[in-house]
Amino acid sequence: MGRTVVEGRTTAAREGGVVVFLIGMRVNSFAAVRSWWPVARAMGPMLAELRRDRDSGLLGFKVLRGGLREVYVVQYWESTEKLLAYASAPDRRHRPAWAAYNRRLREGRGKVGFWHETYAVPAGAHESVYVNMPAYGLAAATGAVPVGRRGERAA
Repeated sequence: MGRTVVEGRTTAAREGGVVVFLIGMRVNSFAAVRSWWPVARAMGPMLAELRRDRDSGLLGFKVLRGGLREVYVVQYWESTEKLLAYASAPDRRHRPAWAAYNRRLREGRGKVGFWHETYAVPAGAHESVYVNMPAYGLAAATGAVPVGRRGERAA
């Protein structure tokens, strides 16, 4: 994501639909490093794999922390179909990471938590406004344009 502040009001350039995918983990027991460390380490290689593949459907992402125990990733995708295709592809990093997590889940007895949410947002049903901000969120993923191009409104 960019660090250069863009003065004034901008909005994300994306005018079509977008899929917002939130995924995260929660450390329930810091002492159970063998349960949560592999889960924490799995996301970076998956994101790197997706970044390298321009046809994957991933538009962009942001890694965030939710206190000491939680980390999550906000991802923007072209479509639900591309997100699900990546999740189920046998030759990509997600499937083996998911299988390994499920093994640890059975063995770890609640030491690490995992969650995800998927929101398919149709064209015309999302808006964004950034004021005096570097490219952020959907605008970092798809580009930013001045709000004035849309009649002084982000919608």
